[in-house]
Amino acid sequence: MLASTADAVRGVLRGAGSPLTGVTSLAAGADQLVATELVRSGGRLHVIVPSRHYERTFTTAEDLACFRSLLEAADDVTTLDYPEPSEEAFMAAGRTIVDRCEMLLAIWDGRPAKGLGGTADVVRYARSTGKAVSIVWPDRSGG
Repeated sequence: MLASTADAVRGVLRGAGSPLTGVTSLAAGADQLVATELVRSGGRLHVIVPSRHYERTFTTAEDLACFRSLLEAADDVTTLDYPEPSEEAFMAAGRTIVDRCEMLLAIWDGRPAKGLGGTADVVRYARSTGKAVSIVWPDRSGG
């Protein structure tokens, strides 16, 4: 994520007030960016791990290290009862996150989900439940 996306996330977090608790599954990219900014701002972190063996979904050592570091920093961790990572587990994690939040912060380009449980699906679910949704459009400059 580029600096302006991180700046936008910091702005949303500042506007949300405190004390602030973020609920996330720490997926590589946007989830980890939001969680990192939340922790830096002194917020509490509740991680929803979609399944056992979730660590297998990380394709780079950097993303896995970030996941492990943020998981260690978490105040609460809930692991869903799925034996392996799957689209169903990811959607269940997204629903759990929405069900436990007051406002969903999504870094989203407006495109359909690439698989069940993607950002579009979670945003749609949040809106269907009447939850507030704040969308940060990813910065596409430079790439």
